[in-house]
Amino acid sequence: MSKNDNSIYSKALLLSIVAAVTVLIGTIATVFVPMFTEGMHPKTDGLKPFTALELAGRDIYQAEGCINCHTQTVRPLKADVMRYGAYSKAGEFAYDRPFLWGSKRTGPDLARIGGKYPDEWHIQHFESPQAFYPKSNMPPYPWLKNQPVNADSTIASMNALSFPYTEAEVQELKESTKLDALVAYMQVLGTSIAREAAVTVDYAAIPAESPLKGSADAVAMGEKLYKAECAGCHGVNAEGNIGASLVDYSMNDMPGNDTYYIIANGFEGAMPGYAAKFSNEKIWAIVEYINSLKDK
Repeated sequence: MSKNDNSIYSKALLLSIVAAVTVLIGTIATVFVPMFTEGMHPKTDGLKPFTALELAGRDIYQAEGCINCHTQTVRPLKADVMRYGAYSKAGEFAYDRPFLWGSKRTGPDLARIGGKYPDEWHIQHFESPQAFYPKSNMPPYPWLKNQPVNADSTIASMNALSFPYTEAEVQELKESTKLDALVAYMQVLGTSIAREAAVTVDYAAIPAESPLKGSADAVAMGEKLYKAECAGCHGVNAEGNIGASLVDYSMNDMPGNDTYYIIANGFEGAMPGYAAKFSNEKIWAIVEYINSLKDK
């Protein structure tokens, strides 16, 4: 019998067992061990566990099937970043169980919606999306404002997820409606990442007089844009709603470049700026439409 006949390579069963153990050890060392290290579970600096009301809103978001039409992740693509803001980071989702990234955008992405609009905007939008965007196919949710949150179920979820909460949060939960909870959830989305500076327009670069002044076509274009983007906050007839009355605003004879500046840059937490979304021509068209209101 040769020396090689007693080697492990000549014993198929033993070789299989040793190979399997070796592969298993390597798999544990390279795959499973790193899964339990801190570096594999990053958290962004501003990330906090959901409050009780926010978690209740998240549950309602899932129950109403919002994930079927809205994503919650901004891809690192130029088009996504320009429209929605900074691309999503892994550390933003440490407390999302399960993730609600979604895969279909029938409606816009919501990853950076937190703080973009005031609470009242969300309340009215959930009650009637078509009041803000006439062509929206989002169903209204008016009944949510009449349904109380299931506080016991939410607290059970908080305990299961090991999220901290206070008695004040529990009391707030018991006094809140499902609409309150859903709005609270909307307002926290994406807020763990510092909001990047929006595209802004330097006031000094704005012409003192509209280049479209006196153009009937510009007024018509501005009216269409206004009804599509602005009517929900400022009223169909510019009479005011969440935002100020633009009839009174235009009657104050504010200079056109001031109006342009406001539309282009917006107000943090109250009105989004449109400098990144609209061309100069479109913003000036809205200015011309607003200025035309004083003649009516």
